[in-house]
Amino acid sequence: MIAYLTSSIGGYEKKDGARIPTQLSTENGFLENLQKHWRDNSKVLIVSSDAGNIEKNDSIMEVFAAAFPMSGLSISQMDICDSRNEKLVDEIAHYDVLILAGGHVPTQNKFFERIRLKEHITDFDGILIGISAGTMNSAEVVYAQPELEGESIDKEYRRFLSGLGITKLMILPHYQKIKDDILDGQRLFEDITYPDSYGREFYALEDGSYFIADGKATTLFGTAYLIKDGDIKQICEKDKSIRI
Repeated sequence: MIAYLTSSIGGYEKKDGARIPTQLSTENGFLENLQKHWRDNSKVLIVSSDAGNIEKNDSIMEVFAAAFPMSGLSISQMDICDSRNEKLVDEIAHYDVLILAGGHVPTQNKFFERIRLKEHITDFDGILIGISAGTMNSAEVVYAQPELEGESIDKEYRRFLSGLGITKLMILPHYQKIKDDILDGQRLFEDITYPDSYGREFYALEDGSYFIADGKATTLFGTAYLIKDGDIKQICEKDKSIRI
């Protein structure tokens, strides 16, 4: 398996609330790298982040079904695994590409656990693409950074979850968008995430940045930051790459 762990892959823009297909992101060589590993006429399976949100799931699949060929990535089939067809997870070995969609981390984590996704990807030998929450849930231990109102002050909210074990890295997407967010009257990073980083390492990605993990090495592409022991430092720049 080769894993692309991303903050965002592009592929659409929103206009009047609707998703309009576009080319996938070319930032930091993302599309170029993906094209190198892509098999012609790939069979693609998207695993939903919100299994019951049928309308959103169909919209995402329709957009990507247009965006991938638009980006020079041929597909022969694209399916989505949600509450309608959870048994598709049994067929993962027959797909060339597995996409873990973005969304709410704990919601997706529960769905992954319910369909036993971790067990089913053990022998998967294709391309795995994590997007946002999908990337976060790819970790061995997932840091479910509080996102919704009330989560940061809820004593029952679990900030650390068991993930898919594709990477040991705890990744936080969309850093450029959320770095100044206020949640439950607290600064999301300075008051919530930094304290959670003591004894741990979080990798904050800007959109357009991503990791490639091939089982032998993990390489970071683009602007990213390391949050560790209550401090943050930039570790990579746009159009640069480093081994982690």
